[in-house]
Amino acid sequence: MAARIRLKKFGSKKRPYYRIVVMDSRAPRDGKTIDELGYYHPIETEDKQIQLNTEKVKTWLSNGATVSDTVHKILNKKSISL
Repeated sequence: MAARIRLKKFGSKKRPYYRIVVMDSRAPRDGKTIDELGYYHPIETEDKQIQLNTEKVKTWLSNGATVSDTVHKILNKKSISL
């Protein structure tokens, strides 16, 4: 099983929010998650937009989880090195 850190979509039409989760790379976007790491609200103000548990993120990265392109950009905003 290849673990991947990616976004899981929630919310309604034109008001999305996302959870940053660890999933099997073959699972569908809204499928079963292994672990939840935080959330991302693209609509909110800048200070409330991203919430992450950095310890969990670092643990999953050290265990070999890969990161999607969008989550990679989010982690760069929070200055978490990969």
